[in-house]
Amino acid sequence: MVSSSRARVAVRDDPGRTRSAAAVSAVLIVGAGLALRALAAGEVAKYGGDALYTLLLFALVFAAAPRTAPAKAAALALAVSWGVEFLQLSDVPAHLARESTAARLVLGSTFNAPDLFWYAVGAATGWLAVRRA
Repeated sequence: MVSSSRARVAVRDDPGRTRSAAAVSAVLIVGAGLALRALAAGEVAKYGGDALYTLLLFALVFAAAPRTAPAKAAALALAVSWGVEFLQLSDVPAHLARESTAARLVLGSTFNAPDLFWYAVGAATGWLAVRRA
């Protein structure tokens, strides 16, 4: 019988399995985000979407680099999320958002300080999920 810690190591050592799990997770996260937008409103939809945005980035890190340490993937996803948020202090995202729906969805348009906390929630959720897997 394989212990759960050995099973975790086996999954992390198999880049193909990790990449596949990350890709499936990314699709599920996008689905959750779309469902959240359809079913919720106000702060629940906004801040839940922020957390899911970073969680999606976390999954995409593993899809691109499956041997990445969970803490490193969480830090990278959080750094990108925060970078995009701070970029919103300039006019660049707002201008791009007017030109492209995709840019609006990825970059947003206006800085909102509470988003920074919810991005951290998404990164921590990803890190905890992978650590427990």
